[in-house]
Amino acid sequence: MHIIYFELIMGPTCSIIYENEPIEQNLMFQPPRKFSLTFFSWRELTTSIIQGVMITAGTLFTYQYAVRNGYDADLTRTMVLMVLIAANIFLTLVNRSFYYSILTTLHYKNRLVAFIIGLTTVLTAALVYAPPLAGFFGFVPLGPHQLLFTVVTGFVSVIWLEGAKWFRRQKSQSSTPVGEPEMEANLLSQN
Repeated sequence: MHIIYFELIMGPTCSIIYENEPIEQNLMFQPPRKFSLTFFSWRELTTSIIQGVMITAGTLFTYQYAVRNGYDADLTRTMVLMVLIAANIFLTLVNRSFYYSILTTLHYKNRLVAFIIGLTTVLTAALVYAPPLAGFFGFVPLGPHQLLFTVVTGFVSVIWLEGAKWFRRQKSQSSTPVGEPEMEANLLSQN
């Protein structure tokens, strides 16, 4: 049941949000992709694998934290699933661009982002805090400290990509010909 619920959250969150994303401002500064290349580059594939490993590490860290604190199976299960869902939400926001920061992409005009993330949050809260649903799924309500722990762990497990994007922007700005940074800044200010 938990895997099915997580898949129902993860699939629409990614597909609906990403399909409605605007074109990135730096698209015209990138060279065209060769026809012989696959859709994913090795860099993107490696980034995705590292993201999965980091989320796994955050999930296992939460599990160990719960076990060491003597939490029962239901509370541990709830905390682990909450980390996965929080990480998925933050991952969706971070992966809206592999170049621009999350602070920039939050200003992109995509009304579905708030709707999908809000719906995910409300459904997850109902599963954890509504007794009939929580009982059916084997969840228990989280206290404020436990909820904060799971959200922060989900956040930390994906936010590292922002540092990698910052380095990528710095590298591309140092190799950009004269005049292009001003054009890029003008394009960003128009959005």
